[in-house]
Amino acid sequence: MDLLKDWFKRSFSDPQVVLLGLVLVIAFAIIVGLGKWLAPMFASIVIAYLLEALVSRLQKTGLPRLAAVIIVYLLFIAVFLFLTFGLVPIVIRQLTALVQQFPNYISQGQALLKQLPEAYPQLISEDQIKLIISQIGQEMASLGQQALSWSLASVASVLGLVVYLVLVPVLVFFLLKDKDLMTGWIGNYLPAERTLVNRVWTESEAQIANYVRGKVTEIIIVGAVTYVTFKILGLQYSALLATVVGFSVLVPYIGAAVATIPIALIAFFQFGWGWDFGQVIIAYAIIQGLDGNLLVPLLFSEAVNLHPVAIILAILVFGGLGGFWGIFFAIPLATLVKAVLNAWPRSPTTPPESAEPS
Repeated sequence: MDLLKDWFKRSFSDPQVVLLGLVLVIAFAIIVGLGKWLAPMFASIVIAYLLEALVSRLQKTGLPRLAAVIIVYLLFIAVFLFLTFGLVPIVIRQLTALVQQFPNYISQGQALLKQLPEAYPQLISEDQIKLIISQIGQEMASLGQQALSWSLASVASVLGLVVYLVLVPVLVFFLLKDKDLMTGWIGNYLPAERTLVNRVWTESEAQIANYVRGKVTEIIIVGAVTYVTFKILGLQYSALLATVVGFSVLVPYIGAAVATIPIALIAFFQFGWGWDFGQVIIAYAIIQGLDGNLLVPLLFSEAVNLHPVAIILAILVFGGLGGFWGIFFAIPLATLVKAVLNAWPRSPTTPPESAEPS
């Protein structure tokens, strides 16, 4: 108990530590408590944060901030319209076609399973195959019911999608245009002496900016290269699979392995065992190798110095709390936690006693 009292007194006797703790608690409470209602605002802040780098570069050429903001914003609107009316409908059509093909894939899979007892009678029996097929049928029926309930519930979320499509571009413009005004307004409500808060932000901001911008660029490059490669190889659902591969880079060490499963299954059901199937797998392996060994070192100039276990733990925790955005910001948030721990007061270390002269 005395140890806890000493730690509490040492940590929170400093007003700077109290201020840092309050800022973190308030920010966490807002994100967790109001996340559903403020989701368009959070998305707009992320997009504005990404676009700020382009605005700053244009300002360095001598353009006024308003002109730079307008140019970057028009570029953002063009990309936004392309994604909304170009890429997204293609992905939805391919996803619908894939769902319609599920019964055929299940039939092919069952036919292959029924051949196993003849090929490997010592390893598996016909009764085991029948049990597996029965379980697969039950799972597919359950998935069908879930898909039906999800489709009915998604009708109500159309209004939310419209809100995103209208609000996000408007918010992005004003966040870019009035950035200094808004940051100054927030700063007026913080104490003038906030050295520890500034230290934590300075330590983590560079890595967070590098990570977020680099990760968005990595998603675009990996997705585009995957789409072109699969299209050349004639693989079905290339846009859908490229989207999956692009977003798989958000989860290090796990995303690439998980994305391999649908790619391998679709390639197998389309081409069967053979060279065409092998080409798809080899091409995907090359893309992953180039991403990990060439693209990532180029994009992430400031490495995020976190242990792989810490990265996976951060993805599990923040992904569970925030879904997609939690996964996206898991590593930046872990970097922020590390910066807070580095800045947090520690107990003074007592130097070792000098040895008595013999």
